[in-house]
Amino acid sequence: ISLKKWEGMEKMKYDMAGGAGMLATVRAAAALGIRRNVVAIVPAVENMPSGNAYRPGDVLRMMSGKTVEVLSTDAEGRLILADAITFAIKRYRPDLVLDAATLTGSCVVALGSVTMGMMGNDAGVLARMMEAAAASGERAWELPLYEEYFEQIKSDIADLKNIGGPEAGAITAGYFLKEFAGETPWVHMDIAGVAWREKEKMGYASGPTGVPVRLLVEFLQRGGSGNA
Repeated sequence: ISLKKWEGMEKMKYDMAGGAGMLATVRAAAALGIRRNVVAIVPAVENMPSGNAYRPGDVLRMMSGKTVEVLSTDAEGRLILADAITFAIKRYRPDLVLDAATLTGSCVVALGSVTMGMMGNDAGVLARMMEAAAASGERAWELPLYEEYFEQIKSDIADLKNIGGPEAGAITAGYFLKEFAGETPWVHMDIAGVAWREKEKMGYASGPTGVPVRLLVEFLQRGGSGNA
């Protein structure tokens, strides 16, 4: 069963790179003896059409209680990430939520395969994350979350739409996630352009790169959020 053209399906397994990176970060932190309280949450689901599959035009009620109008069933990653963020906040009451995902092709269009896109709701945490990125060698570029971008994901029949218009797709996807972080400090890493290499480049072998493990380990070694 092909959800996309076969040319696009061949490497879709790389879409689990964000979850793999979070699990690898926890493993590395434990191996290095980093004394931080860290929980990794991987919203692992099967993307499979069936009689119960969601459809364009559906309105979903998320774990947070917010409602989402589905305009594109291909914008499914942000839905499971949003519920994972809600689950993390309700279950663990963290000082900081970090998420990483191969979320948007728009980020690849904007930044190519050179750097990840990064955005968040706390300037201090973002600054520390950018410092960790520079120190670790995993490049990150901060993208803005101006309030005007929210207009693209406002819905007339729900709290949010699951996709915006043709502009700033990486940012509107991040803004969608921001709505579920609430007041909890949160940083989103769109690693779509840097999670996989077609050929050896910038010190990475071909295939999966492991981004953002080095960045996150460096961040934790520097004290993480500073509170836990």
